[in-house]
Amino acid sequence: MPLKRMVLEIGMGTDIRGADPTKAAVRALRDALWHNSLSIANALGQDTDAMQVEVTIGVPHPERVNKEEVLAVLPHGTGTVTCVEGGLEIPNDEGTNSTLIASAAAVVWLDIP
Repeated sequence: MPLKRMVLEIGMGTDIRGADPTKAAVRALRDALWHNSLSIANALGQDTDAMQVEVTIGVPHPERVNKEEVLAVLPHGTGTVTCVEGGLEIPNDEGTNSTLIASAAAVVWLDIP
């Protein structure tokens, strides 16, 4: 059966004082997922763990994101994470730290006839 794109969820996350891209990415994915209760898998007679989730994170310093920590956010199914340059980095007045903002897009796919 072919994979069909069922859902697109989007979110934003920040690390206000730590400039940690993983923390911002995890918060962005949580923002995308935690405002929804997807019943589409069950409505199609599938288990929620049949969902395949394709996560894209836009964040400063994408190479520093721990993808396993981001994937651990997924409550159901399996997933992949791709990190790209994006988001925002806002330095503090002293230039000693910065705030990071990450964006997340989670595309949910199901294998349906």
